Amino acid sequence: MGRIVVALGGNALLKRGQDMTVENQRENARIAAEALAPLCRSHETVITHGNGPQVGMLALQEIAYTDVEEYPLDVLVGETMGMIGYMIEQELGNILPTEHHIATLLTMIEVDPEDPAFLDPTKFIGPQYSRDEAKVQAAEKAWTMKPDGEMWRRVVPSPKPKRIFQIEPIKWLLEKGAVVIAAGGGGIPTMYASDAERKLVGVEAVIDKDFSSCLLAENIGADVLVIATDAPAVFVDFGKPQQKAIKSAAPDALDAFEFPAGSMGPKVESAQRFARNTGGRAIICSLVDVARAIRGEAGTTVAKDTRAMAYH
Repeated sequence: MGRIVVALGGNALLKRGQDMTVENQRENARIAAEALAPLCRSHETVITHGNGPQVGMLALQEIAYTDVEEYPLDVLVGETMGMIGYMIEQELGNILPTEHHIATLLTMIEVDPEDPAFLDPTKFIGPQYSRDEAKVQAAEKAWTMKPDGEMWRRVVPSPKPKRIFQIEPIKWLLEKGAVVIAAGGGGIPTMYASDAERKLVGVEAVIDKDFSSCLLAENIGADVLVIATDAPAVFVDFGKPQQKAIKSAAPDALDAFEFPAGSMGPKVESAQRFARNTGGRAIICSLVDVARAIRGEAGTTVAKDTRAMAYH
């Protein structure tokens, strides 16, 4: 029995253009559970997930409720971890045998206060504002605002994950045969208040889910990292008539290409890092193709022992 980490993209619980209703999210959780249940039966499995739409929804609710100050972003990430983990846990539990235990673990991840991301926030979050409204929000709340198309939005830093505090409990649960849902939304961003005082504090930041999933997979000695998204594979010349889907590649071979920072870039970088650092396989594929991709029949596989890049 191998050990696998599966990172679910934001589309796992909310497809593009769907209303953010509980019913839609439950239905998508059921679809995800059906795709992952066979893996959970045959492998030690950790599931991670995105939370962009959900944390954005909570941020909007916080803005609308003015009786108390808005909750900080680290608390909102923790809330979405519980909500999404609960839905996946319940739907998996409806498929797997009763004795196959499932646990959702709130996961704190340390970030470095010296990370350069804090000097240049780039992660959009929350509602759109006009230029004048954005100036007011920035002045009142000390937010960093940047243009998003014709409107403006708040941006927060996206530092790299440094350490996962719950790694040992995750290993214990796996060793007992449980499926673990962890590091949701990239994990709860935390840091030490100072070197002298070993006191953890939350951080107004968002950690990239794929980078956290890669670090988690390395730390638990996973054999395979699967990054499930809404694309069937990694494409060269995506969106152009000559686009090609990569079937397999060595991590170094992918250095020759540029992938969008806001979508496929972090996924490819995470796959490269995992393959380089562990010698294991990293797979990027659509959720419905996870089982086939592990057999090499779909998706993009990144592995050090790949001799020549192949295309579908």
